[in-house]
Amino acid sequence: MTQNTQHIQEIPALNQIVAQPRVKRFLTSALLGGHISHAYLFVGTPGAGKTLAAQALAQSLVCPKGGDARCDDCIRVAHHTHPDVHWYTPAGVSDYLAGQVRELIDDVQLTPVRAKTKVYIIQRADMLRGTSANALLKTIEEPPAGVVFILIARTLDNVLPTIVSRCQVVPFSVLSPQTKVRAVELATGVGDYRAQIALAVTGTPQQAEQYVLSAARQEIRAQVIRAFSELAHADSWDIVQSARRIAYAITPSKKSKKKVEEAELSEEEQKEAAIVEQYLSKKAQNELEAIKKREATSRDRSGMIEALAAAKSLLRDVLMYCEHVDVAPVNADHIDAIQRMGAATTTAGVIRALEAVDVAIADVNHNVTPQLALEVMLLSAKEAL
Repeated sequence: MTQNTQHIQEIPALNQIVAQPRVKRFLTSALLGGHISHAYLFVGTPGAGKTLAAQALAQSLVCPKGGDARCDDCIRVAHHTHPDVHWYTPAGVSDYLAGQVRELIDDVQLTPVRAKTKVYIIQRADMLRGTSANALLKTIEEPPAGVVFILIARTLDNVLPTIVSRCQVVPFSVLSPQTKVRAVELATGVGDYRAQIALAVTGTPQQAEQYVLSAARQEIRAQVIRAFSELAHADSWDIVQSARRIAYAITPSKKSKKKVEEAELSEEEQKEAAIVEQYLSKKAQNELEAIKKREATSRDRSGMIEALAAAKSLLRDVLMYCEHVDVAPVNADHIDAIQRMGAATTTAGVIRALEAVDVAIADVNHNVTPQLALEVMLLSAKEAL
């Protein structure tokens, strides 16, 4: 892993870590100096860029060019399709399943498929508990040569001390709003107001970058703002139709979903996926289908949360208007709707509408169907405003 530090001053893949300069310098020094640890623990608040940094480090480790961020290997890492970079998230409600950890331990013993290094990225490492954590301890402490673990957690307090002691801890600082906006601007090239909108909807710079590139996710926000701007003159049927449009933008038809998923994969990756599924056993195909279904449900829930975040952002702008606070609105591209809504309501009304959005968020987290949650929210918001 040693590289010539005299001729290589930076690693392109690590340039993605815009908002955490100290982390970038630390990882660059480790890579260029050949001092890569067998296990890292990235710790920081949501939105600090831990997952993006894990991806960048993985690219740097498996890329034959040392992390150019443009080759096929780097693209595969970004798409989560590289055979030597394994991503893990808890399959259980409150922890990792024992089967997940057994699968990981068995896979660690296998030789890499494409690269010289295998990387295991374990998200929500604070949810590694009991037998699952104990089974993984020995492997993390003494993995085979060429294996690197990257664990991700919010705080050290929630990670088992025995796991912490086996990892090199990399703290991520809390990002200021200005730093987040600047990070999105640098990564996407958009202006500050578009970066602010993306952050208001998604909450994190990494998700904001993806939002800027997604017409489908921006359409969800457009439908939400349209629904709220038309509330004053909407009847119950209009509200049901608005909820339906938003729900469809969040959860399109299966046929549309398949087209989107295929568009996100290269032609070679699509062929590989088809071959893999062709030779899977019936049981393995069922398990794969169950995983895909869970992932689809998770994406739908994330889309719903983004829709509700867009609603909260709009209502906060209306609240600032009602209170005559001299600040630029986040949703500056819909200033007419903000002023029209603000002129027709009161501060108390906006606060009640915001409470209706919070209720909808709670409903979504309790698996209420998106359209029903939207209908109730919009009806409550109309009454409040």
